[in-house]
Order: sequence, then C-alpha cells, then structure tokens
Amino acid sequence: MHEDETTGQANEGSAANGASSEKAPEPRNARVTRRGLIAAAAASAGGAILARLPAEAQAPATRPAPPGATQQAPSPPPSTGSFDLASVPADPTRAPGPPTSALGARSPFETPARAPVGVLSGSSYTPLHQLTGTVTPSDLVFERHHAGVALIDPAKYELLIHGLVDRPTVFTLDDLRRLPNVSLSCFLECSGNGRGAFKTPKREMTPQAIDGLTSSGEWTGVPVAVLFHEVGVRRGASWFRAEGGDASRLSRSVPVEKGLGDAMIAFAFNGEPLRPANGYPARLLLPGYEGNANVKWVRRIELADGPGMFRDETSKYTDPLANGTARQFSLVMDAKSIITAPAHPVRLTPNVWTQITGIAWTGRGKITRVDVSTDGGANWLVAELQEPVISLAHTRFRLPWKWDGKPAVLMSRAVDETGAVQPTLAEFRAKRGAGTDYHFSYVRAWVVEPDGRVFFGVDV
Repeated sequence: MHEDETTGQANEGSAANGASSEKAPEPRNARVTRRGLIAAAAASAGGAILARLPAEAQAPATRPAPPGATQQAPSPPPSTGSFDLASVPADPTRAPGPPTSALGARSPFETPARAPVGVLSGSSYTPLHQLTGTVTPSDLVFERHHAGVALIDPAKYELLIHGLVDRPTVFTLDDLRRLPNVSLSCFLECSGNGRGAFKTPKREMTPQAIDGLTSSGEWTGVPVAVLFHEVGVRRGASWFRAEGGDASRLSRSVPVEKGLGDAMIAFAFNGEPLRPANGYPARLLLPGYEGNANVKWVRRIELADGPGMFRDETSKYTDPLANGTARQFSLVMDAKSIITAPAHPVRLTPNVWTQITGIAWTGRGKITRVDVSTDGGANWLVAELQEPVISLAHTRFRLPWKWDGKPAVLMSRAVDETGAVQPTLAEFRAKRGAGTDYHFSYVRAWVVEPDGRVFFGVDV
C-alpha cells in the first residue's frame, strides 16, 4: 500500500512533466489564491519527505499483469518504515510525516534490544528494564540455542507421533492449523536464568543481565491432548519424548499428564507466526515448565513407558543439592520476581516520588502477592498487582516510593497460589548448595547509594 500510494503520486507527476514538453495552453484568469499557495506548500513538503525516505520506498510501483500473463511469486515486502533522528522535525505540527509502510518500526528515540552472548550454543537476553506491562514483543523474546537457529521450510515441516499409540501419524503444518486451535498467555524461562548473578555477580548488572532469560506473551496452537486423541495413546504410556529439528536434536521427556493438560504445539506468538529463533514453524509449549523442555522446532514425539534419559536431562538440567544428591525432572519453575525499576544504571533524585515496579511469575499457577522492601528485608509492603493476573504468566507489580536521600536496599518477594514464598539468598544457598546450576529463584536486591546511583546487591 505504501509504495503504490506514494508512487502513484510520483507517476502522476511524471506524466505532467512529460506533457510540459508540448506547448501548454495559456490559463484563463490566472491568479494567485490562498488555496493554491497551501497546495503548493504541501507538495513541496511532501517532496522533501519523500527525498528522505529509503530508496526502496521510492521505487516505482509494479503494474498488475494483464489477463493470461504468467504470475510470479510475490517479492518480500520492503523494509520497515524505519525512522532516524534526522527525520524528526523541530515542529511536527508544521510538516507532514512519512507515508504508510509495509512494516511498522519503533520510534528512533526507543531502542530496546536483546543482549546476545553466544554464537551457536548461546543466549540472548530480553531487556526487562526497558519493557512495561507483561507482554514481551516478539523481536525481544529471549533466545537459548544449542546449535544455532534452525531454518525450516514450513512446506516441508512434519511432526511424527509414534511409540505406544494405535495410529502412528505424521502431521504437516497445515494439519496442525486445521485442527482445533487455542490461545493462552504464559511465560517461558530458561532454567539457567540467573546463573550469572548467582555465580559471578557484578554490581553493574542490569535486570536484563540478571534475569533476561524469561519472556511472556500469547501463544496459539493445537493442544497436545487433541493430537494424542488423534493417534490413540495406549494405556501403558506414561511419558512422551520430544525431539527438536535443530542440529543438536535436543530431546526431553515429559509426563503424559502434562500432554493431556495444557501442553500445546504452538505455531504463533502474539498474533503472528513464531519467529525462527522462537521455534518456527512449530514448537512444544509446556506452560510453567522450564524452558529447555519446551522443545523448539519439534519434529518427533514418542509415547513411552518411561523417560528417555537424554543428554539434556541427565548430564544437563539436573540439579545438584547441598546434601550430595541431585534432583532430576524438576520441571516446574518456582515463584520468582525481580524489580526492573529503579535498577542499574538508574540514578535517583532525592525527595521525588518514583515507582518501584517489576515482574513476578510462577510455574504453579497465579501470583497472589508481591511484597516490596526498601530496607533490605527488615520491613515489607504489599505491592499492587496489575490486573488481570493471569495464571502461569508474568505479573506486573508496582509500589509508589519517595527516596529520602539515604542508603536503601530494594527487594521484591513473590508469593503464589500454592503458598510458595520466594526465598532469600541465604535460604536458597542453605537448601540448594553452592553447586546448584538451575532454578535460581532467590530474592534479588538493589542497593541505592547516597548519591542516588543504583547497583545490583551482589551479596544481599
């Protein structure tokens, strides 16, 4: 639409220019009018704006092919209608803005971005401190890959379900879309989220660096229970084993009860197809379970009478405990919260009201309360929870606060509907031990110094 409308005007201008080579008739009663001046000024301003647009936005429109002509596959849409600071006028009320575009873009004054730390087997952190509300934009959803991002042709995508079933079946992406679909909102969190803050903490860490391996939004797909009904799961099946379609073929085992509950094969997020880094064209979604079990690019599900004991649930994603034992298949994520503002690198002004805000989540249902402390846990106040509070999704909390200019320590403590309370760092260390490597659910702290600077509470 953007190109057609813009170039339609340009084509008309070109036609006028071509006609001017012939002698034009003298206008009758030619005179300068106010309407004519306004029209001329608008045309001049529009030409100046058009000149600042990217080259692809000024490309001539493609005329429709005549009847019977061979149709070619459509070319991809032009790049986003991006803006830069140079395009911002001193007074936007005195100059028309750019035309419509194929894809929307953020304001040049807003630049949230993930923080990638790996190449093939690595992570990319969501900028929690730059987000509001509870929904993570699709392009800011955290990443954790074991062999890079799998690029899969949706026309070739297949999901095999076999094992202890009556009717082994291969489902295409079109098959999944034709079956009854549902949408639900839930968070995803890497079970290693918070590892850096626990093992190698630094005062200059931001909320993104501490807990950026979590995101939340609306997922759409077909319930796994529907697929199990289609294939006829046999009575002896107690686990299902999911395998990903990336180069690592990451595999995880999941109890059948979860598959018969709220699990789904998701193919959309926040109203659009999954992004490749998020599992396009389809992934396993297990609300409330650790992120690694939500197998991306899922290509095979085997029904079995026990777990597969794969590499990613034995040598990895198993929790060593303080007593020398280890817990395995600790799939459900614990109650957790983090203050996202004020946080590093913010600097506070004394005696000015501000808002302590952050997110809380739990794999066991709803967050029922978030307590906030400004004195290192000596006293707690109940924060306001943003409605609606959705089960298994990020919950936004807020508490107004006026900093008095004295040292302060900010903390948040989540409580979920099972009564589980987010533990302190000391309680977490005593129960889990120094060698623990997953599910870092302890209370985070922010230290406010006398000059207003805010730093991560390394050992608070």
